[in-house]
Amino acid sequence: MTVMTRDPGGGANLSALRGHNAALVLDLLRTAGEAGISRLELAGRTGLTPQAVSKITARLRTEGLAAEAGRRASTGGKPRTVLRLVPTAASAVGVHLDRDALTLALTDLTGTPLAVRRRPLALADGPDPVLTAVAEGVRALLAEAAPGTAGPGGEPGRLPPVLGVGVAMPGPLDHRAGVPGRVTGAPVWEGCAVREVLEGRLGLPVALDKDTNAAALGLAVRPGAPRSFAYVHLGTGLGAGLVVGGAPLRGERTGAGELGHQTVQLDGPPCGCGARGCLEVLCLAAVARGELAEAARILGTGAANLVRLLDIDRVVLGGRVVRGAPGVFADGVSAVLAGLRLPTPVEVTDVPDAVALGAAQLVLAPFFGLAPPRGSSEERTSRP
Repeated sequence: MTVMTRDPGGGANLSALRGHNAALVLDLLRTAGEAGISRLELAGRTGLTPQAVSKITARLRTEGLAAEAGRRASTGGKPRTVLRLVPTAASAVGVHLDRDALTLALTDLTGTPLAVRRRPLALADGPDPVLTAVAEGVRALLAEAAPGTAGPGGEPGRLPPVLGVGVAMPGPLDHRAGVPGRVTGAPVWEGCAVREVLEGRLGLPVALDKDTNAAALGLAVRPGAPRSFAYVHLGTGLGAGLVVGGAPLRGERTGAGELGHQTVQLDGPPCGCGARGCLEVLCLAAVARGELAEAARILGTGAANLVRLLDIDRVVLGGRVVRGAPGVFADGVSAVLAGLRLPTPVEVTDVPDAVALGAAQLVLAPFFGLAPPRGSSEERTSRP
């Protein structure tokens, strides 16, 4: 297993990460896909000089991050060489810590899953046994993947460098400090230094964020993603990940998107968060009764509140409960919005394991300049 070493700031020690310009070029290579992109096009889209682009792409090729993808006819002069990203040049791990399960995903540089593993796990058991299981699971996933990685000539290869591990779990939490708050249903996690513990056990950079934020980030970096949307997750809990202007909206304390804990029924049933009449407790109660259409109607009420507050372009539904009856939830939420004359389209995500794959993007997105590296001064002083 090959891993990226950590620099003092917590980032991967790879020369392609040294500058903003290199990240711009890498992201254009990523979005160009297999078709690739020429140096002239890179210069035009980044505003860099052709000489600067040549230097950056030469370094990326030396690092194994970029390769030639053929030649393209030119309007004049010799054909242009086209470059593409090498997805297998590095990898990342995404971890979804749900209340009753652990999902681990190994991805390549583009976020494409190479391996996914799932196992039961009780978050309420507390940090020590759960983080031990996470560390063991990550090590096992990487060990299993390494023998199956083929070298350039078909010979047994090795796992490409691992940029880091992204961990997504229920909130509330502080994504900058890497510490959860009083997690609903598992308050024992409050104040646990999750990121620090896992970095110590794995020897890899670790990023921590809410499950809904991770999923929203993963969807936001996909080609053709809307500039503003809400990812509404209904599984063991209910929450939302918000994307505004193409970037996740976390809030100063990672508190944005706590959709499940908005009060929709004064003096309603008590919720595990300490309040009463929360959207989550009402929606999950309907699910428990088998009244999925009613659960969809309640979920639609929350989605309508988000649309009115943020004027978002789309509502994207996900989570195991939604995946179990996608038509019921898409139709139910759409009906509520239509009844309120809110034209925002509603869809169910087609990405399996959206949270785990989004967790891997907590590591990958900064690599392409799509989000500040975890713990950087830029991340601490800017609003994503």
